Amino acid sequence: MTLPASLAALRGSVGVWTNAHELELPVAKGGVASVIEELGYRALWFPEAWARESFTSAGLLLGASSRLTIATGITNIWGRDAVASVNAARTLNAAYHDRFVLGLGVSHQPLVERLRGQVYETPLETMREYLEAMDRAPMHAPGKGQVYARVIAALGPKMLALGAALADGVHTYLVDAEHTATARALVGDKFIGVEQAVVLGGDRDEFLRRAHQHLDFYTGLENYRANWRRMGFGPDDFVRGGSDRLCDAMVVHGDEAVVLDAISAHQAAGADHVCLQVLGPDAGAAPIEEWRRIAVALAYSA
Repeated sequence: MTLPASLAALRGSVGVWTNAHELELPVAKGGVASVIEELGYRALWFPEAWARESFTSAGLLLGASSRLTIATGITNIWGRDAVASVNAARTLNAAYHDRFVLGLGVSHQPLVERLRGQVYETPLETMREYLEAMDRAPMHAPGKGQVYARVIAALGPKMLALGAALADGVHTYLVDAEHTATARALVGDKFIGVEQAVVLGGDRDEFLRRAHQHLDFYTGLENYRANWRRMGFGPDDFVRGGSDRLCDAMVVHGDEAVVLDAISAHQAAGADHVCLQVLGPDAGAAPIEEWRRIAVALAYSA
């Protein structure tokens, strides 16, 4: 299978998963994207939830960089219809030389119903219908034939299979290398981009503080609990913030060598690309020093 250029460029590489750009005023030049690009990472993945609209953010991040791939991890399909999504993806790739990856997801019930006032139901079929509608969508403007890359957020076997059938691959989140191997068996030669949370250095108490803080939101979401049950976890692990056991499994803790080993484990299991979500000491600040230390270990930066 031939991957779109923006995904093919990511094979064998490491990126950053972050919402740190939302901690600063929107900028057309410089900012977080510029830092991540200068450090040598290949991609910046970012979420869409309560803050900025994802395509607007992607345009700003693309404009603030020159080589970096910008990927949504994920764009919420409840936030706009299929025509808007596919034509935005075509436009961004045409304008920025195939540096945009559209990651789509069904999100979660609280973010759909409480935040957006919509009805969250039949997520698998909703995603299937959305992807099919994208394939039918017209665009009466130059760039209508622009190739673009799309992956879908997937954890369970049915959504992973859908990513293989109707997308260019999948984006997985809060998983281990064993899950990555399972995903590879299900998606065949399609793209797999894996998010990996990291606490660099620090003692165990500090690691657990950051990891529990990170998992607090996710342990309240059934989509993640269901996947963790498939991975062998149970009710005792799903307390808010997660059990220590869940923290150890979902968040890598240690020095740069440990982080590199975790990246290698995902790659050996079948990941094309690993994006690191570094949990710094202050959740309200970009972990630039930690990004730099890992980049040096990867030989991305001197």
